Amino acid sequence: MPKMRAVQVVRARGPFEIVEREIPEPESGMVRIKVQACGVCHSDQVTKDGLFPGIQYPGVPGHEVIGLIDAVGANVPPRWTVGERVGVGWNGGYCGYCDSCRRGNFFACETSTQVTGVTRDGGYAEYMVAPFSALATVPQELSSEDAAPLMCAGVTTFNCLRNSGARPGDLVAVVGLGGLGHLGVQFAAKSGFNTVAIGRGNDKEALARKLGASNYIDTAAQDPAAELQKLGGAKVILATVTSADAMKAVIGGLAPTGTLMIVGAVPSLEVPALQLLLKSQQVKGWYSGTSLDSQETLAFSVLSGARPMNEIFPLDRVNEAYERMENGKARFRVVLSIAK
Repeated sequence: MPKMRAVQVVRARGPFEIVEREIPEPESGMVRIKVQACGVCHSDQVTKDGLFPGIQYPGVPGHEVIGLIDAVGANVPPRWTVGERVGVGWNGGYCGYCDSCRRGNFFACETSTQVTGVTRDGGYAEYMVAPFSALATVPQELSSEDAAPLMCAGVTTFNCLRNSGARPGDLVAVVGLGGLGHLGVQFAAKSGFNTVAIGRGNDKEALARKLGASNYIDTAAQDPAAELQKLGGAKVILATVTSADAMKAVIGGLAPTGTLMIVGAVPSLEVPALQLLLKSQQVKGWYSGTSLDSQETLAFSVLSGARPMNEIFPLDRVNEAYERMENGKARFRVVLSIAK
């Protein structure tokens, strides 16, 4: 049988191993993808460290995948053909017939909870398989390395903002200028929002304005809630950080009926209930998105010029790439370039 290189984890909190595996065959309803690029994301820790129950090892992480369809299984709709470039994100497909799917809430599928790189081997490999419901078409204007982070970090921020209730001209603040935040600022500005970037340190202001922010708030020197209120209050605050304290510090900057949208994973968050009640405000979490959301994120990125800032590594330097992501030194996304 033909072989491929893959990066696997054999146990929770175990090391990465670069191994040879048999190239998988696509089952009914699935395609095989020759992987060109795969982003390295904080959520890859789910498989690396065994953060979800029931993970089967050995497993291959990676859920920011771009590649070419190289084989098509039975019962795949004819729109998906060999040679087509596609992307696969965190949402690894859905059944289409449970009550949640029938309501259009595909992300909450009740019968087929599939997560790329968690419940099924992901993109840290030369080949992978995926159900057709997980596929997004990739525009030719995007390189595979630029498209890969948009399959998670991109769709998470873009899809959240476009469903936040904000309209062009509204004041929208983005908390954090990291892997998620640097894309959030671009998407907010290019959507016509009056965009405020919130970070720690005045050294980030130049970058924030280059990305499209009209204003920058330095939390090391300013009270972000007070500064937002001076600007009239935020219709939406997009929290991309993984610090509950940083989120708590900005809630007071919401305008009446404003919303704090959370995409940064924190275990818990204390909120000022009386403020929310008196001002009809809300705190809301947002799931990343499904394959069509990813496809529309890619299309908007082409239309608007929004792009991730990436550090690119070959597959055999996966340990270095993952370390750059994990310790926060990467500026701002890390991508494995696997095949052309």
